Amino acid sequence: MTSRQHTPDGVESADVVVLGAGPAGLVLANVLQARGIDCVVLERATRDHIRTRARAGFLAANTVRILDRHGLSDGLHRHGLTHSTCEFRTDDGRFRLDYSELGLGERHTVYPQQALVSDLLTYYLKAGGRIRYETEALAVHGADSDAPSVSVRAPGRRPGRWRARYVAGCDGRHGAARRSLPEGTVRHYRRDHRVTWLGLLAEAPPSMDAVGYAVHERGFAGHMARTAGITRYYLQCERGTPPDAWSEDRIWDELDLRMRAKEYGPLRRGRIVQRDIVDFESDVLEPLRHGALFLAGDAAGLISPSAAKGANLAVLEAELLALALVDDLTRGDATGLDTYSARCLARVWPAQEFSHWLIELLHRSPGSDGEAPFHDRLRRARMTALRTSRGQQDWFAERYVGV
Repeated sequence: MTSRQHTPDGVESADVVVLGAGPAGLVLANVLQARGIDCVVLERATRDHIRTRARAGFLAANTVRILDRHGLSDGLHRHGLTHSTCEFRTDDGRFRLDYSELGLGERHTVYPQQALVSDLLTYYLKAGGRIRYETEALAVHGADSDAPSVSVRAPGRRPGRWRARYVAGCDGRHGAARRSLPEGTVRHYRRDHRVTWLGLLAEAPPSMDAVGYAVHERGFAGHMARTAGITRYYLQCERGTPPDAWSEDRIWDELDLRMRAKEYGPLRRGRIVQRDIVDFESDVLEPLRHGALFLAGDAAGLISPSAAKGANLAVLEAELLALALVDDLTRGDATGLDTYSARCLARVWPAQEFSHWLIELLHRSPGSDGEAPFHDRLRRARMTALRTSRGQQDWFAERYVGV
């Protein structure tokens, strides 16, 4: 394996160069580091930023098992909250599903993604792992050769280059990994769901002991607890709405209306500390490999946040890729690398299908054409089946928690 060194021309090297310090990149790097594989993580943001950037926080049961297997779960077991109940509020009333009693009997662990990333970074650094902050990967070169490299912009805008045997692209949909794929080497599947959410983080205790999904004629509203004092809310809004377009009073009044607070109890209000706009788009790349370049996480595919699958797919893909790289670099067995894309996609497409189903369940038709009423009647029929059919509830529970 490659030794850690600076070559005479100033180029640095590692067996595996990991682009991005999100859940995918850091799980991958931790597993490689624990098995003695020389790797480095290149992250364009600062250390403080990656430890504090808020993202989703619902971890599937399989994700927790993966983190357990690799000794990366102490923090989530100490501070995470188990969660197993959904409450749906519609024009036809409300109903609750305890999905831990349905399907495979599994539940979520609620643990903010920034806390998980902070834990993973701590594990990695304590084990002697290398990370370069404020180092932006610009392009991957020679991925179809035996000597790929990554050109970077280092701190102070200094140019640099890393040589590797393999490059793991965990740097998101707009990162260097995707940009470096040669034209015609991958098939890109895309869908715009024509749904937009205003995502909100409130300094307020949860208002219910469940994930709340409210379907209203004015649009969807959602309630997701994060911690005892922080709650995530979502409001469907028009595409193109700026994050700061609504005052806090208007936000809370709209949440009260759509979640039917008069009927089911008031929401516990607090200061809105974060806002962002989420346009629902999904995409998948096939295959997830080009020569020595592998894709994981959002670089491999984007999934809408409706079903909380993104981080869970990222951790799954990271473990599959890490173990495949270990087999190749330590035993010369390339079987895992050769099958990596197919194994990931076998999980990605069912997750995309369920996400699409849930989007259609929770949102009125975004169009104003004559088909909109038909869509809304279908949605109402699906909600009725979910409320009344044990078979439909088991199907929902298995796919809601599964990944």
